Amino acid sequence: MYRVNEIFCSLQGEGFWTGTPIVFIRMSGCNLACPFCDTDHRNFLEMSAEDIINRAREEGPGIDRVCLTGGEPSLQADPALIEALHAAGFRIHIETNGTRPLPKGIDWITLSPKEDVPGQKGDGTVVLREADEVKLVYLGNSAIEKWAAFPARWHFLQPCSCSNTAETISYILSHPAWRLSLQTHKYLDIQ
Repeated sequence: MYRVNEIFCSLQGEGFWTGTPIVFIRMSGCNLACPFCDTDHRNFLEMSAEDIINRAREEGPGIDRVCLTGGEPSLQADPALIEALHAAGFRIHIETNGTRPLPKGIDWITLSPKEDVPGQKGDGTVVLREADEVKLVYLGNSAIEKWAAFPARWHFLQPCSCSNTAETISYILSHPAWRLSLQTHKYLDIQ
């Protein structure tokens, strides 16, 4: 059984896949406590892989992509869930803080490291060695260029809750290894 906070269909609002229809499977629970987290980890349903698949199909009929997110989905995503989602015809994306190993077979890995988040509780040390994209919430982090060198195809900086967009753009203009990721779902007022 998996603790699921919510399952919903929307457009991906961040990073490389922005604007793409996807079914989000938001897992409950995290090993970090970032001050800007918008997930209520106290609310969840216990669901089997079959329950998750059925709900994903109901929420997004005809959509073949799911995004495991959280919280921290690596606390619960296991080989059985990955295999069941693939068998059901889904391509699997995950957004992870990278502090735990991931099961094999995930189709797209978004690393959103939290090592340098002020006020965070928990060890944010990243154990992943590669990802498809790095998406870093820009807080003026001192170790930001460490993430520009992380092995990934894409590197995105994202303003924190749409609050420091001008500062983020200014940083990117002087550090062109980065691309801008906006939380378009917040601008569009969709989930």
